[in-house]
Order: sequence, then C-alpha cells, then structure tokens
Amino acid sequence: MVALGIDLGTTYSLVAVARKSVDDGRPHVLRSDAGEARVPSAVFFGATQSEGAIVGFAALAAARHGPGALLTSTKRFMGRGRQAALAHLRDHARNYALHPSDDDRVVQFAVPDGAGAERACTPVEVAAYVLKDLRDRATAALGRDVDEAVITVPAYFDDAQRQATRDAGRLAGLKVLRLLAEPTAAAVAYGLDREASGRGQGTYVVFDLGGGTFDVSVLTFDRGLFRVLATAGDTALGGDDFDWPIAKRILDAAGLGAEATPAQTQAALMIARQAKEVLTERDEVDVTAALEIGGELRPIEFSLTRAAFEAIILPVVHRCAGPCERALLDAGFRPDRPEDLQRLDGVILVGGSTRVPLVRRFVREFFGREPLLDAHPDEVVAAGAALQAAQLSGADDKDMLLLDVTPLSLGVETMGGVIDKLIPRNASIPCSSTHTFTTYADQQTAMDIHVMQGEREKVEHCKSLARFKLRGIPPLGAGLARVQVTFQLDADGLLTVTAKEQATGHVQSIEVKPSYGLTDLEVEEMLIASIDNAEGDITERLLIEKRVEARRVLLSTQKAIDEDGALLLPDERVAVMHAVAALETAIAGDDRHAIQQATDALDVVTTPFAQRRMTRRIGEALENKRIDEIA
Repeated sequence: MVALGIDLGTTYSLVAVARKSVDDGRPHVLRSDAGEARVPSAVFFGATQSEGAIVGFAALAAARHGPGALLTSTKRFMGRGRQAALAHLRDHARNYALHPSDDDRVVQFAVPDGAGAERACTPVEVAAYVLKDLRDRATAALGRDVDEAVITVPAYFDDAQRQATRDAGRLAGLKVLRLLAEPTAAAVAYGLDREASGRGQGTYVVFDLGGGTFDVSVLTFDRGLFRVLATAGDTALGGDDFDWPIAKRILDAAGLGAEATPAQTQAALMIARQAKEVLTERDEVDVTAALEIGGELRPIEFSLTRAAFEAIILPVVHRCAGPCERALLDAGFRPDRPEDLQRLDGVILVGGSTRVPLVRRFVREFFGREPLLDAHPDEVVAAGAALQAAQLSGADDKDMLLLDVTPLSLGVETMGGVIDKLIPRNASIPCSSTHTFTTYADQQTAMDIHVMQGEREKVEHCKSLARFKLRGIPPLGAGLARVQVTFQLDADGLLTVTAKEQATGHVQSIEVKPSYGLTDLEVEEMLIASIDNAEGDITERLLIEKRVEARRVLLSTQKAIDEDGALLLPDERVAVMHAVAALETAIAGDDRHAIQQATDALDVVTTPFAQRRMTRRIGEALENKRIDEIA
C-alpha cells in the first residue's frame, strides 16, 4: 500500500512518497517531466467551455494568453467567511472578484462558467483542483492510482481551516489519513535524516515562512520520538506580503492604482514575485513588463534595489517576532536570555520565503545563531508528510511517534459570557478532557453547550465552533444536576464534544463541523459533479497542455529567428513560416493531436537551423582561445 505526502502550500504545492522497498524508505518528491518539483497553487478558469479549469504552471501561462479568472494564494481563505476576503481586498489588492452572495459562511470567488456567465468557486474547490493535479502526478509517476494521503496544514490553522482542508481532500478523491502540521512534518524529515547519520537528537525550532502563512514550533526529537513543545504563528503572514508593495508600484507606474482590475492585479503580482526572487540572489533588479490596459500593452520599467525592498518589507518581517516569542515562552525558553537560547540545538528554516536575505538575518539576530540550511526549504515538508503517510498506510514499519499539539485553546461558554477552557493551547494531541457543569436555574431541563476556540476569556473575543443543546436534565433545583462535558481532540486536531447528564445517563454528542461553509450535502454534490465531468475534464486538460506547450515552441522559434535569422536559407525560411502558420491554426482549433503533429512538423523543419546556431555558439566560445585554455 502506497500513500502520498502532500504539502498543500499557499503559492506552491508538492507531493512525495516513501516506500521501504525503494531506497530503504527515504522520501522522494515526485517531479514533472521537466524535473520541476513544485506545482503552483494556481487555478485558471477560462472564459470558454473548452478551456475549463487549468492548474499549476499551465494556469499561469493561460492567464497571460486569454480572458478568464486566475485564482492564486487562496489558501489564506480556507475556512474563512466572506468578511476575510473583503478585508483582503480592502487592505491589499483587488486580485479577486467576489461572487455576489448572501452566504457569509464561506468566501466565494467569481469565475467564468464557460457559457458567458459567472459561477461561484470556493477556496476548498481551488485546493481540490490542486490536490487532483498532485494526485495525477503521483499516478503517472507510480504507474498506479493512489487515493490515500497525509496532507500538511499550517500549525496555527484552526478547526475550521483544518476541516476545509479535509473537505478539499475529499473533493479530490483522497482519503486523508492525517492532517499533519507543516513544522512537524519538516522536523520529521530533518530529524530522521540526521538520525541516520547519528546526529538526530535535540531541541529545535522550526521557522516556517511560506507564501501565505507563518508557523514557528519548538520540538524535541530522539530516536524516532517527535514531541512538539509549543507552536505559534500567523495564518495571514507570508511571502505574499512581500509581493504587494512591488505590485503596487507596478500598478502605480501603469497609472492604475486602486482602479486596477483583478486580472491586472494578478499580472502585477506575478511580475512582483519574479522580481522578489531575483532580489534574493542579486542586489538590484530591473523590473520590465507590460500590462494590458484598454486593449493595449502599457510598458513599465523601473529599478529596485535589495536595500529599498528590505526597507519596505522590514515591518512585515518583524511581525514574525511575536509568534517566536510566544512559542519560546510556552516551551520554557526566555527569548531575552541568551543562555536559554543556547539550549536550543538549532533553527530549521522551512518555506520558500526563508530564502529572502532579510528573513535569514532576522532569524540569526533573534535566535543568536546561524540557521540550519541543510534542509531543502521547499521539499522538506512534503518529505516529512510522505514518511508519516508510509507509516500510517503500513508501507513502512519505521519506529516513529509524533506528539503534536493543538495551537489554540478549546472551551465552552459559561454564564456571563466567559469561557471555561477544557483543552489549553499546546496540549499534546490526541487528547481528551472532561469538566463537570451544573444548572443555573431551578427546574432547568436543558443546557446549551457553546463550543469556543481562542485564548481570550470573553466569548466575544473568541471564535464560535459549534452549539448544541442537551435535553432531558431532571427538573431539580439550581446547582443540583450534574452534566459532564468531554472534549476529544483527534490526531488531526479535529474536535468531538460529548455532554452527559449523570443522573439519567442521557448523552448528546457532536462532531464539530465549523460553520464556515460546506455541508455534507454540498460536498456530496461537488463529488458527484466531479465524477460526472471527469472524462470531459481530462480531455480539456490535455488540450490546454498541448496549447501551452505549442505556444512555448512558437515563442522560442521566434526568438531564435530574431537572434540568428541570417542563418536561415531562403527555402528554409519559407518552410519555417508555413510550419509556424500551421501550428498557430492548430492552436486555434480543438484537436490536441493536430497541435502535436504541427508542433512536431515545426521541430523537423527547424532542426538544420538549430544545428547551425549550435555550431555558431561553439565557434564563438572557442574564438581566440588557446588549446591549453580549452583543455
């Protein structure tokens, strides 16, 4: 039995497997034919029915070529209501269009329905598309269908966000074996790798800054036992927050500002992300791009230094300090005492945003030590999830025990609107806790059980998870009846609440389903729709992939002609132009086989040209070189 380890990220997602029969159970991240491990967590909905929903790099490419809606970084809205999206649009950028709805339980984006109108699409659906794509990659790589997975979530995801992730897995046809905290997954991969070399024991901090979320966990590992001591974080802090200032400058340079459309804003964000990645390696970047405005391309060009970029994002990076302090204090370390920090054995960096030099300097200065850089920041979470998946599915009998914690306290509302906490934050999971309550009024025969999540003492400052009523309480005087309320938190961090009246034995139980969104019926309807449309979806996806590939060939051909057109013989130039025209015609059609044939034909007629270009490049490289220099 094989199960997948999936890192469902804000900007990129990955899938990995670990099998005892292959490389002694070491995890392997599955890659595309081009060798790329990451899949952009992006979904493009084309304006026509033939385009459908496109995922990953193909989605980013499709968004540049035609009308439609590109959804990226929607993980921030998992398990969140409409107000979260409205706040995002107000405080950041208008890179999404919301679907008109009176339902505030869940964010609904407006996307084309393929028939000239719009439909609603939730963050759960977007995540499901990405998970399906990862599952398809695994099926192709392993030569068999795999329907079980461990999916990672930010450690600071609350119950609603975790349930939303489970729903996405169901929509993708996956049985979710476990929801594993991202820092814990990273620690598993890192710890087992170090244990293999005899260096795996100790207490570590996992500093996980991804595209849209930030987690920090303090944990110990020793001979296969991984114990999380404390965790903290911010589910609205990540590399995306580094992109907004650059994107805003791009929009301002184009004369758009707050008037930019969602498509223009998404385009600016993609350009900004590329500029940010360049500044990770270089001291300056020339931002050169063009935005479509009123049917015309408006050129944009400016320079941005790393120093200026760091000055802009410094307040964002400093937001990491609060969660770091909380996690250290909860784990028994004083962040203001150097001797306490020296008790740590290292700080592990996780997430692509930790490549930003300013972030690494922050970590070094805050923890008083150089961070550990021997874990791959993009792949270590998926690798750890794969190790856990192998253990849970029985594919590997590695001796490993994970003791994770709950990030937020759980309790019930009592009289006066205060909260009695049954499970405190950073309690090891799975766990359970029972408190006894009594009636407030004479002859009271029912009791409201209001389940809350949060750290504050008053109900209005915490999040409501569920509410139910226990009936059948004997009509006694106030304070005489006894009701036991039990919270059971499973290994995924999902909660079941049971209330039992002791005299009668009457029991009422509820599996907490957050009020954020999808009911079982809604999920079932989506599952049925995905099954009914599965064949058509696959056909549409294959067509889109061929179109994207063909457009790339056309671009590279045109670039080669622009650079070395003089190397083309007259007859060859005519043949190439005919082949280019034929490929453009095929792209406009709906026959993917015709597109492939036209692509192959262009490859054949350009082969002599390509060989002459290669000969020229070799000659240029060898010009004025001595034989001993070449050797």
